[in-house]
Amino acid sequence: MYPYIPNTSDDEKKMLESIGVDSIEELFSDIPKEVQLGRELNLKESMSELEVEKYITKLSSKNKSINDLTCFLGAGAYDHYIPSIVDHIISRSEFYTSYTPYQAEISQGTLQYIFEYQTLISRLTGMDVSNASLYDGGSAIGEASIMAVNISRKEEIIVSKTVHPESRKVLKTYAHTQGFKVIEIDESDGVTNLEQLKENINKNTAAVIVQSPNFFGIIEDIKSIEEMVHKVKKTMFIVSTDPISLGILKSPGELGADIVVGEGQSLGIPLSYGGPYLGFIATKKKHMRKLPGRIVGESTDVDGKRAFVLTLQAREQHIRRDKATSNICTNQGLNVLASVVYMVTLGKKGLKEVATQSIAKAHYAYDKMIATGKYKPLFNKPFFKEFAITSNMPGEKINDELLKENVLGGFILDENYPQYENGILYCVTEKRSKEEIDKLVSVLEGII
Repeated sequence: MYPYIPNTSDDEKKMLESIGVDSIEELFSDIPKEVQLGRELNLKESMSELEVEKYITKLSSKNKSINDLTCFLGAGAYDHYIPSIVDHIISRSEFYTSYTPYQAEISQGTLQYIFEYQTLISRLTGMDVSNASLYDGGSAIGEASIMAVNISRKEEIIVSKTVHPESRKVLKTYAHTQGFKVIEIDESDGVTNLEQLKENINKNTAAVIVQSPNFFGIIEDIKSIEEMVHKVKKTMFIVSTDPISLGILKSPGELGADIVVGEGQSLGIPLSYGGPYLGFIATKKKHMRKLPGRIVGESTDVDGKRAFVLTLQAREQHIRRDKATSNICTNQGLNVLASVVYMVTLGKKGLKEVATQSIAKAHYAYDKMIATGKYKPLFNKPFFKEFAITSNMPGEKINDELLKENVLGGFILDENYPQYENGILYCVTEKRSKEEIDKLVSVLEGII
């Protein structure tokens, strides 16, 4: 392998002597000859550092990122503006290398930013308590379902098909391993079919899960669904939401949710080819002991100074495995810090501005597309920053043509929703300018 591995012949000799063998061949003598390779590895000649840099740069240039393309793709991962201070703070070595506070009270800095995160998420969602985060939005829905089953002592979870398709797949995986049943409710004109929901809620229903804004970007009638759900004793209402939308919409807590979950990627976390992201989960105080993971609390030390502690530790790493609320939840520490810096930097007014610009620009793009006469809306419902349109041309063809103009098109719906052939879901965030939107519409108009 030399010089790919920086061990010289003398280095190899010394290592072999220290373990008592005479050669590399003798080291692998237990492997039968017939399965050994019997030749040198098929590797090119080694390169200098400069040559390697040029080679890797050439390879990476084959990819196109959102730095090269104008992004109108959403569907759960969003191209929002991230203030430079976010990356500056999380790149500090004391934060960048920390994972999770195993010796908790020694890690006061980590505990403090988790405490601040919990406070911010609780205020944003309108709930009493939040935990220290989860893997992503899908696992947050799965963990919330386990919570509901444990609290209600029931074994059926109802979920709307307007919830993100990938999250529903994760939920079914949780259900398979945990032994509860998942019932899916159809959508009607892009929102939850309330009649079908009403027919399926019964005494065995542990929880109903709805997403708003939903996968199609449409704002669901959360209040009506909440009233329907809470007519059944001990049935819980779980709402999945986009945290950015809460800058202008009523919080799920205000609308009667028992548990609020969601994907926190839009809170200062880059797209990063799909992860790592951040799942958030918040609930009412009376359900706090059923939350997965842990909760950081505020106290005082022996000198009377402000200090932070792990108030609730319900992970299998802290208590007996059979007593844990969850055995696979974890805290996405660095992403939690990024979301805290983002939320604190923007503040209430900034978050409202991001939401307001996103909804205004999305509606501008929607109106311009429909005005061409070549594209039609799939639904006639109020939406936030995403909307679905259709045409007489396959979505793959449209996106290929957009890509030629360095525009990343929308999410093609028919793979997950075959009833919406040629349907495309577009997303417009505060980052998109009028010129970029006008170019999108111009290219779309020219395709058909």
